[in-house]
Amino acid sequence: MGAEQMADGTDQGADEAGPGTAGRAPADAGRGGGKKQPSAPPPPPPPVPPRPLDAIDQDILRILQTDGRASIRSVAERVHVSRANAYARINRLIDDGVIRGFSARVDHERAGQGASAYITLKIVQNSWRTVREQLEELPGAAHIALVSGDFDVLLLVHAPDNRSLRELVLTRLQSIPEVLSTRTLLVFEETDLGPGTATGPTL
Repeated sequence: MGAEQMADGTDQGADEAGPGTAGRAPADAGRGGGKKQPSAPPPPPPPVPPRPLDAIDQDILRILQTDGRASIRSVAERVHVSRANAYARINRLIDDGVIRGFSARVDHERAGQGASAYITLKIVQNSWRTVREQLEELPGAAHIALVSGDFDVLLLVHAPDNRSLRELVLTRLQSIPEVLSTRTLLVFEETDLGPGTATGPTL
């Protein structure tokens, strides 16, 4: 048998299984001859859909949005349920992520942040998550949104003064590699339409 025939026969045996060998394990399988391949991690469970809110839940949300310091007793009285029922409902709204937290409304000028601006950003395609992580680290960043239109991201920031604001835009924002361009819209006056001061309901 010539060398070419031997080579061809070897190649064929390596690429194709002979008759009657379908599904047969390799000769050294189970003998410790090869390393066991790690099994793939199971897929994550599907997200749990949010539970529907009834009219009482909606009323509780409206009360807490208006006054986050409302007591459990007052909430229960206003929505006509027991205090235990109101307490359980509020905890469920928190556990389900409907209520994301309680915070205070701040007068930024009185708090030493007299310069505010909305900043629009154009970013590299498919870089939103990377950019968002870096924007979250900016001092004074108050709101970040991915939007449609002539720009990609809308950012609200508060700074002590215009010099600090200029430094944030020219040094911090424009040094992010994925940010292609920015436009700064200074806020001269604003009216906060959000809920009142909130620290969470009390018993």
